Amino acid sequence: MSKKTKVFLSLFFVSVFLLGILIGAQGKKTAQGGENKEIYEYLRTFSDVIDLVKRNYVEEVKDKDIVYAAIKGILESLDPHSSFLPPDMYKEMQTDTKGEFGGIGIEITLKDGFPTVITPIEDTPAFKAGMKAGDHIVKIDGKNTKNMSLMDVVKLIRGPKGKAVTLTVAREGTQGLKEYTVVRDTITVKSVKFRMLSDDYGYIRLAQFQEKTSKDLDNALKELEKDNKGKPLKGLVLDLRNDPGGLLEQAVEVSDKFLSEGLIVSIEGRAGKRGADENKMKFYAQKKGVKYAGPMVVLVNEGSASASEIVAGALQDYKRAVIVGTKSFGKGSVQTIFPLGDGSAVRLTTAKYYTPKGRSIQSEGIVPDITVENNFVKSREKMTPLTEKDLEKKTDRNPVPKRPEDFSIKNLEDEDFQLYMGFQILKGWEALRGKAS
Repeated sequence: MSKKTKVFLSLFFVSVFLLGILIGAQGKKTAQGGENKEIYEYLRTFSDVIDLVKRNYVEEVKDKDIVYAAIKGILESLDPHSSFLPPDMYKEMQTDTKGEFGGIGIEITLKDGFPTVITPIEDTPAFKAGMKAGDHIVKIDGKNTKNMSLMDVVKLIRGPKGKAVTLTVAREGTQGLKEYTVVRDTITVKSVKFRMLSDDYGYIRLAQFQEKTSKDLDNALKELEKDNKGKPLKGLVLDLRNDPGGLLEQAVEVSDKFLSEGLIVSIEGRAGKRGADENKMKFYAQKKGVKYAGPMVVLVNEGSASASEIVAGALQDYKRAVIVGTKSFGKGSVQTIFPLGDGSAVRLTTAKYYTPKGRSIQSEGIVPDITVENNFVKSREKMTPLTEKDLEKKTDRNPVPKRPEDFSIKNLEDEDFQLYMGFQILKGWEALRGKAS
């Protein structure tokens, strides 16, 4: 069998995949006519390029590497969230939503050409080291990350437990760069944390939306009522700060705990040929799902993303809660995982989230009803463009941050000003009833 024949055989599955992407024909018959002809012309060019590489490149290249690289290039050209997951990465990703995985504990995306921290997950090495939402990672172990793909960044950051990785970051409002040497660990995330703020007022912190978040929230509400001597709470603070999101179904179920009826979130993909509603999904509240109907304040910040924005947006649209803090991250696109036959998978952006009133979350975020800056960040400055000279500047370090739930009621105003303001709003709820009931 000639090399060219082998190349065409190895491209068979890639061609099928490309056809599905280009004409939206996954699970359907391919389109007929001129459009189909044009696609085959592009595929011919694609196969010619691979044939040239196989025959003329200075070193021998494996068919698998060529095919994987081609798929990777297609997906990464679409948007920062679409990506190709080789078998090892797909297997690792499947454990993430169960609340335990390896790494340093940060959620990242691509922004301005650099990997950017959505949020450091609480109680993880990255959080304890002092990394913050919005940090641009400009180097990983000395390697420049400018225009690096998201999956390549993930590969560099993740590694064996106990082995350190050094991240160099640029942060808004600061001079020069900061360097963090973080020791990798097995990351175990406790989704729901709670405590009483004072008599009659409860506090629940959602760190991430995992498989058991909804059930853990039920337990937290029960325990808070028990701590309140069996009496219903007069007010509740739901803290979604630095919550990077997670499972959509859990965001819907969490919202349902506080809403008696109505649309929670809608998902809209590309309009199909059969009609504009073909790729729409809507999720509604169930009256039986309500667990708490009293006054609420929801805390958000720039580290609140995806599922946490769905919850905040739904509660805001129905004036079910007062949203307090700073504008959320604005990650409102839906990624669908398509497993492939060899154990790999495609992570593809297929739709966008919309709040009950039809607001798009993507790039817009959730704007609080009452904006309250964190007490540690009184003002913000725009980050100046990075230069090569900046990469040589001396770095500095931050003290280990406190977790949001590690507050003292007595010193709440100084320790967590956003939470303090949320608590004050709850205590003065009657005056705000017209706005938030």
